[in-house]
Amino acid sequence: MEEIIKQFPNLTPVQIKQLQQLEHLYQDWNSKINVISRKDIDQLYTKHVLHSLGIAKIQPFAHGASVLDVGTGGGFPGIPLAILFPETRFYLIDVIGKKINVVKAVSEALGLQNVKAEQIRAELVKENFDFIVSRAVTNMPDFVSWVQNKIKKQAKHHLSNGILYLKGGDLSQELAPFPKATLFELSHHFSDPFFETKKVVHLPL
Repeated sequence: MEEIIKQFPNLTPVQIKQLQQLEHLYQDWNSKINVISRKDIDQLYTKHVLHSLGIAKIQPFAHGASVLDVGTGGGFPGIPLAILFPETRFYLIDVIGKKINVVKAVSEALGLQNVKAEQIRAELVKENFDFIVSRAVTNMPDFVSWVQNKIKKQAKHHLSNGILYLKGGDLSQELAPFPKATLFELSHHFSDPFFETKKVVHLPL
């Protein structure tokens, strides 16, 4: 939490309280359903919350923007981003119903008015969005095939509308078919060794 407050100094007291609540909420849910791997739950704020908020370092979301989080799992990156951007609408989806139940319960406990969660495949989503976010749910060619027709034409952000994807390691081969993709190194923003190979991939669509 200290690192998050340092990195995002404009957090309101309400946002700080919501972020602090995440630890208890996820520990409680993790004791019932394995939402986060057991070894990671002790490092929730580094490996899940701060990692999710890495997207905000690359592209803050505008008031009235809409963001789709595909394969959200227990709510990452969507829930931390929804806390940070209360005026942005977030639609969190996953094919696993029990994970979506956790997302709904956590959102409700935090009082998040800007989160909708649903058990649905990305291909079946009918709306269009400013950005589609995700955390390494699959390889980029498959991911693009799921979401390529779900991006709004009208842009209102610094970066072009498209995908913001959290991924680590060497991505040169995976991104070879996408010459427009840009890699942003999270190690430029966060000093923890966890972020040494972590990136945000921006792919305009």
